[in-house]
Amino acid sequence: MTQTLPLLPGQLLQRGVSRHLASHGFACLEEVVPTRGLRVDVMALGPKGEIWVVECKSSRVDFTSDSKWQGYLEWADRFFFAVDEDFPTEILPDDQGLIIADSYHAEIIRMAPEAKLAPARRKVLVQKFATTAARRLQVLRDPDMHPDWG
Repeated sequence: MTQTLPLLPGQLLQRGVSRHLASHGFACLEEVVPTRGLRVDVMALGPKGEIWVVECKSSRVDFTSDSKWQGYLEWADRFFFAVDEDFPTEILPDDQGLIIADSYHAEIIRMAPEAKLAPARRKVLVQKFATTAARRLQVLRDPDMHPDWG
């Protein structure tokens, strides 16, 4: 029997966010690398081809110690922060989307402004999304395969 580690607070937020977005027709992947040096918590591909990025923050310290999120803006049509109900939301930028989440569900509190991706960047991201998803599925089917092969 395979043992799994308990999920960390940010991973619990990712799960709730992904469940909520899936209920709206989005396909979600966690921990996606859109370009070297960046790793987004949740990338969601919408029913109309839109790409949303969600940065999950589990605490004040998590938010204040990480400024990389600004680099994610150019990799999404919409950008959101996801936090739990006890998070001090007043410290978050009010010009970005806001999702309140727990490990089972989420709610969009403030819709993120739209900043449409350029077609070439969208193509790269959709291909990255598909490749990442396919490799992860392959690893589930063939545990001896390394996810970076190919």
